[in-house]
Amino acid sequence: MKLIVGLGNPGKEYEGTRHNMGFMALDMFADSLGYSFEREGFNGEYTVINNPAFGDKIMILKPHTYMNLSGTSVREAVNFYKIDVEDIVVVYDEMAIPEGALRLRASGSSGGHKGIQNIIDNLGTDKIKRIRIGIGEPPHKNAIDYVLGKPQGESKVKTDAAIKKASDAIMTILKKGFDFALNRCQSK
Repeated sequence: MKLIVGLGNPGKEYEGTRHNMGFMALDMFADSLGYSFEREGFNGEYTVINNPAFGDKIMILKPHTYMNLSGTSVREAVNFYKIDVEDIVVVYDEMAIPEGALRLRASGSSGGHKGIQNIIDNLGTDKIKRIRIGIGEPPHKNAIDYVLGKPQGESKVKTDAAIKKASDAIMTILKKGFDFALNRCQSK
């Protein structure tokens, strides 16, 4: 089984915020295949996709532990299904990437992102594949207000396009592999 994790915060007040880009990409991906998040467990909501085009079953998971504790949910799913670390992809927002850009990464540090850091800590490795959706640096000093804010105007156009690119990147990874996606799905 493969595991695709989208990071975000649960609750209506966080819907559409920059910090929920991972949730939104997974929603778009699931919807494109006619799936929804009908199951609850592993401290989140998830579904399992059984599509012959992907070979393996795919679990898509949205942790409901809040961003900074996402690793708890991921670890529970990994332990239950005995998922190998190389079969995990995490999708999340990234301030260090220009707004609307998409970057894939096979491993490495968290770059200060607390959600991915918690996953690294819980799994004991930084060899976790990632799809990072650029939200850009905040125009002011308050990063918390920025990531919990909702993009408007041109920002919304850029982030909506990046969410679509992330959903497409998930599909590419599942059909052709991460290395292929790494060379084809990134944007500036």
